[in-house]
Amino acid sequence: MNAKALPRHAMVLAAGLGKRLRPLTERRPKPLVEVNGRALIDHALDRLKAAGIEVVIVNSHYKAELLEAHLKARREPEIRISHEDELLDTGGGVAKALPLLGDAPFFVVNADGLWLDGPGDTLHRMAGHWDGASMDALLLLTALEGAHGYQGAGDFALDERGRARRRRPGKSAPYIFTGIQMLHPRLFEGCPAGAFSLNRLYDRAEGEGRLMGLRHDGVWLHVGTPEGLAAAEDRLAGRATG
Repeated sequence: MNAKALPRHAMVLAAGLGKRLRPLTERRPKPLVEVNGRALIDHALDRLKAAGIEVVIVNSHYKAELLEAHLKARREPEIRISHEDELLDTGGGVAKALPLLGDAPFFVVNADGLWLDGPGDTLHRMAGHWDGASMDALLLLTALEGAHGYQGAGDFALDERGRARRRRPGKSAPYIFTGIQMLHPRLFEGCPAGAFSLNRLYDRAEGEGRLMGLRHDGVWLHVGTPEGLAAAEDRLAGRATG
């Protein structure tokens, strides 16, 4: 697949409770928290629209009526809601939305991750890197030392072929998963019913050598915490250096 075969569909994971962003999320869902005067989910949808994505599925749960009312004001891209009466976690949420996502590879992005492109469009770059013969999941990774608003030991390493290897217990890893990914529906074959994490499917794909990673060549901002939110505000307002 190349940039001309960019997926038509994407999903924004927006159903979480946003506990780490309290008190900002006591009266609104996390995707409606604003960064630089714009709701988090609009930042994500703007990037998907700019890349040419035609249909975006958004899952909802916490204060769903507020999120869904906000999304009705958007004209593009086309938005479809996948409501969860009970939280299904990342894997269960995507699995429930599969009938809306089609039978071709699609993007999934977290509502609390902001990214700035490098020399080219990030999603086009991922589509150009996609090889359906060798991968079921392609994760966008960013270098640990360059992450904004993140504190941790990293998530993955990459081998010489670009295969992603999860950080082992007690160790550190050079790359962080940005929450931006390209997945094939076959990744979900035989998946559990109900709530489960996408990590279960990543681990299976890793064991089969079909979990791949691509290093982000732009900037990634994590806004899952008040500190991350403040750092993102500074970066987008042009006040941060480095």
